[in-house]
Amino acid sequence: MVSEIRLFTELTFHEKAQQYSAVLSSRGVVVFIEQVEKLNARFLRLNPELALCVDEEGLWLCANGMKMQPDWIAEVGRLKRASLKSEMIARACNLGEKPKLIDATAGLGHDSLLMAHLGAEVTLVERHPILFTLLEDSKAKSKNDSFLASVVARIDLVFSDSNVYLQSQIDQKQMVDVVYLDPMFPQRDQNQQAIKKQAQVKKQMQLLHLLLPEDGEMDLGDQLLNLAKRMAKRVVVKRPRLAVFLDEQKPDHQWQGDACRFDAYFQNDLCN
Repeated sequence: MVSEIRLFTELTFHEKAQQYSAVLSSRGVVVFIEQVEKLNARFLRLNPELALCVDEEGLWLCANGMKMQPDWIAEVGRLKRASLKSEMIARACNLGEKPKLIDATAGLGHDSLLMAHLGAEVTLVERHPILFTLLEDSKAKSKNDSFLASVVARIDLVFSDSNVYLQSQIDQKQMVDVVYLDPMFPQRDQNQQAIKKQAQVKKQMQLLHLLLPEDGEMDLGDQLLNLAKRMAKRVVVKRPRLAVFLDEQKPDHQWQGDACRFDAYFQNDLCN
């Protein structure tokens, strides 16, 4: 887990950078603010190591000439085109019933945003302090967007390890309709070469790979699956199309797409 990081900013945004630094410090990350003359593409190319930056658009993760943030506003076009019938994730998660749903593997939050738009009440759980802060910043900006305001009102961000959070819900006998899992690094999967050839990792995922710990072994999901099955009527796992089953557990039903699939595990004899 990243415990310290540099944060680049220009003089104009120094106060804003200090505010982000204070938030990250409260979450266990030591931030070293470095003021630069111009935070532009050339500067980012010349400073390739993983860092944060702050500009007029808020907080970014940057490295290797790239910068990334969970830009929920950029997803508006996709959301406007989406429907319960057109989205495979909607059928897998039974979003037509407006479920209470836990997304236990947050990533950039795009799936949660889509599911909230299609009617789910989403609890989005993320344990990494930097990624959580990026998500928090994106949600805050989305509240000012006329289209997204009502969508993000249905998303509750929780800063927690998902294993701990799900176990706490079990201990409190709290049940939900759906737990959604999208393990980020399924590196134990079969047919690795075929999976790798499907597409190059997008810029956002490249930076997440640099940020997240344990050489890409975060969020494999085996333990999460077993916890989720104890407290959800339905557990839905998003997988690369050729990947092995999570924890080698055969699902009750699958929805297959060209690049990915959704494996569903039903509890209490729910199967539709």
